[in-house]
Amino acid sequence: MSISIRQEVFEDYKLTEQVVKSAFANMEFSDQKEHELVSRIRKADEFIPELSVVAISNDTEEIVGHILVSKIKIVNDNQSVESLALAPVAVLPNYQNKGIGKMLILEALRRAKELGYQSIVVLGHAEYYPKFGFKKASLWGIKAPFEVPEEAFMALELKENTLAHVSGVVEYPSVFSE
Repeated sequence: MSISIRQEVFEDYKLTEQVVKSAFANMEFSDQKEHELVSRIRKADEFIPELSVVAISNDTEEIVGHILVSKIKIVNDNQSVESLALAPVAVLPNYQNKGIGKMLILEALRRAKELGYQSIVVLGHAEYYPKFGFKKASLWGIKAPFEVPEEAFMALELKENTLAHVSGVVEYPSVFSE
């Protein structure tokens, strides 16, 4: 199976949302509305088109995966630091466990670093994301704005020591809670 990765374009939106909806359809910790979140993020100021990436099957030329990374802030009494949130990453059920999610994540991280972003947070599987260098966000004193298992809320420095003097609560854009 051959996969190509590219930036999502406007014409992909409906198909991408179907991929996201299908990918989360049977997930235990899903509200089944991740595709709606993707749509809302695209309309927000925090949307970064270069960090909305799709995986295409070269055999069928269909979109089989998608990842979205958008702007967030890490805020405390003394500072507000721009960061990124990886949410969501989705792969069609028939294409899962074939390395496509990994390809999407690595490409999104590479692009984010290339664009000059400093860090990224993710709420996800504690066994999966550390493979990409993510560590518990609490190591830097970074907290989620809601109750979540500590090991599931992670952060990654895209440049060495960029979180060394950062702590606080992640402030997601309002589109995350609509």
